[in-house]
Amino acid sequence: MIDPAASIHPRAEVHEGAAIGPGTQVWQFAVVLAGARIGADCNLNAHTLVEGGAVIGDRVTLKCGVYVWDGVTLEDDVFCGPNATFTNDLRPRSKQRPEAFLGTRVGRGASIGAGAVILPGLTIGEGALIGAGAVVTRDVPAGETWVGNPARRIAG
Repeated sequence: MIDPAASIHPRAEVHEGAAIGPGTQVWQFAVVLAGARIGADCNLNAHTLVEGGAVIGDRVTLKCGVYVWDGVTLEDDVFCGPNATFTNDLRPRSKQRPEAFLGTRVGRGASIGAGAVILPGLTIGEGALIGAGAVVTRDVPAGETWVGNPARRIAG
């Protein structure tokens, strides 16, 4: 159900069966598939996609070019910078889907910098900060800052 207090741009594509909370803004050329759950007061910028098995909490920001796939959960107050990339399949092959996608959880208040890549099946803890361009290959504890390829702890 799309809350009447949500703002959907006329050039966004929101499929029937998606849930979008009050105060959320979905901008032009964004796509939200059936089954997606998006909380209140979120901001989905242009050219974003939320797949049907994704869950997005309240006050989440997705900057341009962020795709949130099946199995990805973004808790409240998460920020995803431009072109941050989530993955949900460790061994992707054309026309071969896994029985289940690996779940990825980004904890409350975490921030993911522009162009960062998050491999599937990981947890990024509450309040963690992932630097721009980082490639996250393992769990990130709450409150830590990780940068680089592969991402490593620099603070926290």
